[in-house]
Amino acid sequence: MSQHAQPDHPPSASTPSSAAPAGSGPSRSPGAGSRVSAPTAADIKRWRQYLADERAEAAVYRDLAQNRQGEEREILLALAEAERRHEAHWLALLGDQAGKPRQPSFRSRFLGFLARHFGSVFVLALAQRAEGRSPYAKDPNATDAMAADEQIHEEVVRGLATRGRNRLAGTFRAAVFGANDGLVSNLSLVMGMAASGVASSVVLLSGIAGLLAGAMSMGAGEFISVRSQRELLAATRPTQVTLAAAPKLDIEHNELLLVYLARGMSQEAAQHRVAERMGVYSCDCDPSLSLHPELPGDEDQHEAVGTAWGAAFSSFCFFASGAVVPILPFIFGMTGVAALVVSGVLVGIALLATGGIVGLLSGTSPLTRGLRQLVIGLGAAAVTYLLGLVFGTVVG
Repeated sequence: MSQHAQPDHPPSASTPSSAAPAGSGPSRSPGAGSRVSAPTAADIKRWRQYLADERAEAAVYRDLAQNRQGEEREILLALAEAERRHEAHWLALLGDQAGKPRQPSFRSRFLGFLARHFGSVFVLALAQRAEGRSPYAKDPNATDAMAADEQIHEEVVRGLATRGRNRLAGTFRAAVFGANDGLVSNLSLVMGMAASGVASSVVLLSGIAGLLAGAMSMGAGEFISVRSQRELLAATRPTQVTLAAAPKLDIEHNELLLVYLARGMSQEAAQHRVAERMGVYSCDCDPSLSLHPELPGDEDQHEAVGTAWGAAFSSFCFFASGAVVPILPFIFGMTGVAALVVSGVLVGIALLATGGIVGLLSGTSPLTRGLRQLVIGLGAAAVTYLLGLVFGTVVG
């Protein structure tokens, strides 16, 4: 494939497909078959930016692949190869006007930095959003195949990111919930106490008490919640009793059929399964209906729920880390309205950060999620402050 087109006549919709990278399809230029004019300066600038971004995105996938093994590694390397094909398309369009390599966009550079130094699910979540915002669908110089590639890449990266989300879902849920609960509840407590007119020392002591009580409550609550959920899930799994008891059953009077019907099998399938267990058939005709006992080292089937101790510890620590933020100004000696304003600003920043992290991991807008957290958190604190004013006035 030639990577040097004549600068006066870049490939257009009428250019033979051999001038474009293999598998990329024809260019979608307006007025197909008639465009022969030289590219404008804006075209060249845009193509060079696309070229830089494709190179950067390919590097991101290669860097991520270094931290993966097996199937995930192969998937990431295949994505990098697809980005290399897109890079070749822009090189062919630019020809001698490719010039010196341009800096990729800030987004691509940031992704590359994260991929090289962290290689976490956050990078995949960001890459998912980047693939979803590809401009190729509307760019006349990108091919239909390239636009379709980007759509498929988004789904591939979504699948990889989902694996990571599932691995940390339980503990992460407890951590985010704990941090936000600590921020909002202790800010509300501090605001309400301060509005009632008590001394700053009392506000500080109330905040510390709220931190300790809330952290212990959250930790204990998460432990009980997750342990109970795992026990419920475990209780729904069928046992191996049919294998041990079947040979001893009365072949004419037994309830083995009821076991399989209760598990959700059809009448026909249940009868066939009973016949297998009673020795009428020597085959295990549908092994998917059998439950095989867990072996040491097997993947935790309740992984998405998280462990009870992990959820409790995360919830305790993150609640405490969130609850300490509203009382920091009082710890450092600030009092009155100034302390409340600083407390509100610090909590607002923390709410934006936690909401943004949730947005990143969910593949949605970090700004939208951050603002949602901010409005809810500060709204709850404002209501509590007004109630404190009312309470202080009534009691006073």
